[in-house]
Amino acid sequence: MSSTTTTSLIFLIIIFQCFLPSISTNSEGEALHALRTRLSDPNNVLQSWDPTLVNSCTWFHVTCDSDNHVIRLDLGNSNISGSLGPELAQLTHLQYLELYNNNIDGNIPEEFGNLKNLISMDLYNNNFHGNIPNSFANLKAIKFLRLNNNKLTGSIPRELTRLQNLKIFDVSNNHLCGTIPVDGNFGSFPPQSYENNRLNGPELKGLVPYDFGC
Repeated sequence: MSSTTTTSLIFLIIIFQCFLPSISTNSEGEALHALRTRLSDPNNVLQSWDPTLVNSCTWFHVTCDSDNHVIRLDLGNSNISGSLGPELAQLTHLQYLELYNNNIDGNIPEEFGNLKNLISMDLYNNNFHGNIPNSFANLKAIKFLRLNNNKLTGSIPRELTRLQNLKIFDVSNNHLCGTIPVDGNFGSFPPQSYENNRLNGPELKGLVPYDFGC
């Protein structure tokens, strides 16, 4: 390979590295704008979410790290309604997803299990229905998972007992059925985390199936 070719390749690599953050940011901006199109926003809290701006880090309720990756989405108490789509799973650096105290309905997307850096997911006090996604077992970094006061059905996925960092888990005031997990950190969560469901008490291994009563 000639020196001229080598120099050209190095130049192209440098150019690509310079543009990579903006490419990533633009992809995350598209994901956030897709969310905006799904939501009704009577108080205009999403007014700053302008898709013509390359850098979504300038939008209100969005926090980014030093590399312009979205790490926090704060839309609690925003009086928004609508449903969530799989696009938010493109925010692969997201650490905090705060959507509590709104009127969001529909299923919780299975794709949210791809948010491997997520530390906190607060979806409580909405109108979500359907099952708790099994894919949440992939959220190895998560510490706070609050899904209470929704309309969730089905059993508590036993895969969630593998979440070693989980400190707070609240699914109270839903329509869940089956039994309460006892493995892993689930043995330390208080009864209030499960109240006002159709759950049949702690799991009795070998005696009844975990989804007993569903």
